[in-house]
Amino acid sequence: MKPLRLFPSSGHRWTGLWLLSVGLVASSPAAEDLWELGRRTRDVHEFNTLFTAQNVRDHLATEAGIAQAINWCRATAVTKVFLETYRGHFQVDRTVIAQARDRFRAAGLDVSGCITTTRVGKASTGWKDQISCFTDEATQRNLKAAFEFCAGLFDEIMIDDFWFTDCTCAECAAARQARKVTIGGREFPVAGDTWDDYRGELMGQLSRQYVIAAARAVNPRVKLIIKYPQWYDRFHERGYDVRRQTDDFDLIWVGTETRDFGDARWGGWPPTAASFIMRWLGGIGGAKCGGGWYDWLGTTEHTYLEQARQTILGGARASTLFAFGGLQRDTGPRNLEVLRQHIPELQQVAAEVRRRTIAGVAAYKPIASSAEKEAYVGNFLGMLGVPVVPCHEFPADAPAAFFTLTALKDPQFAARLRVFISTGRPVLLTDGLRERLAGQVPVDAPNIGVLPVRGNPKALMALTDAEAAAIRGPLLRPLGVKFTAPHRVGLVWFTDGSWVVENFKDEPVTVEIAGETRTLLARSWAYRWR
Repeated sequence: MKPLRLFPSSGHRWTGLWLLSVGLVASSPAAEDLWELGRRTRDVHEFNTLFTAQNVRDHLATEAGIAQAINWCRATAVTKVFLETYRGHFQVDRTVIAQARDRFRAAGLDVSGCITTTRVGKASTGWKDQISCFTDEATQRNLKAAFEFCAGLFDEIMIDDFWFTDCTCAECAAARQARKVTIGGREFPVAGDTWDDYRGELMGQLSRQYVIAAARAVNPRVKLIIKYPQWYDRFHERGYDVRRQTDDFDLIWVGTETRDFGDARWGGWPPTAASFIMRWLGGIGGAKCGGGWYDWLGTTEHTYLEQARQTILGGARASTLFAFGGLQRDTGPRNLEVLRQHIPELQQVAAEVRRRTIAGVAAYKPIASSAEKEAYVGNFLGMLGVPVVPCHEFPADAPAAFFTLTALKDPQFAARLRVFISTGRPVLLTDGLRERLAGQVPVDAPNIGVLPVRGNPKALMALTDAEAAAIRGPLLRPLGVKFTAPHRVGLVWFTDGSWVVENFKDEPVTVEIAGETRTLLARSWAYRWR
């Protein structure tokens, strides 16, 4: 195969194809100083990492440990670190973390704080060894104290994605039935009597009173970041209110840790889930949406790099590499070895993505909507080669649209869908939604396709190439693009005709995209910028 030039010379706007696979190491990135590259490109895309509270204790308590951590950051283009003050019923020593903070700053890195709200006090009746009962008054006081402590050290604090509750204890049940949240002696009414209602109000008010206000009482300059998990279809069930909390917090962060689909413990998430949730929350948060966050758990170097790519393709302005301690063991070192080889290219792709607007098939997912037996089905559409544009508002002007059972959250959905169908634009419905809409909208219209979920979204990974093509073809027609590829090859399309194709298969594939025929190596991507 004729080698392709991966990186254009300085000052030359190259519009050709770039091709990359995990096994390829280009000469340019090998010679690049990643620390200088990270500093130069951080405004386009920032790489940062997090030291858990236990990492701070174990790795940053000595000058030698801090020096080693700084060198690791420099070798990974990491220009910012989050130092955690609390996790799992452990709070770091103030002197230790203050010394580490000051040393990182002196070395030229930005430093922020972090808190993970696990084992804060009274255990939940649900995930007992991690999650707390936040109705409990003593637990609330512990929470407030943790944020006051952190705010005394940092001007920015991220709250990790354990900021939820699944408790159904007698105290929680009584408060739910009374439709009342109590925080520090103050009572707040709850709109309804469901667990969703109660938990949403509880965690929303705690965010305002004992996270944001408590931190700012200590440090008026402090900014608060909420990191959302990847399980977006269940946010509202456990207290995440992405509309209110996104409005209340200064920034939001997104869990893009998809890992290996077939991993026995961590699997079940296709790689395209990372860009889907990144784009969906990005649409809600707008300028408040900062970065994505992925880890080494349940990954190989292939899937770790795919997490990085999909986070950037999702429009993230930063990538948080969780976490320093974990990346020193298991698959972490190999993951980082490969990531470092490709950071220069990832930065160039990030710059191109930032200049453009994605286009494609709108995937409607209203806030706080229940997926029923179609949980996270939007994650899988990208694996069929459909360029997906997730949205939280009805996509009236989209060239084509995909709808699932979550759309039923919208009280005007049936009427809006009838209008959309009447325009003749392509519509894809899940089989579950089609069944529910029968008699309300013309579900047999010729411009409607059906996605055969059959109550098991993961089974979509087993569709044949022909089945995937039959679903994809009509949806792409209004975009004016022809894309021929096997199943498990993703496409990102931009309004100017630029594109990215990524092969998630373990063997080479041949694709046809916008009149070009290309062969992609296993687990590689290709792109053209117009």
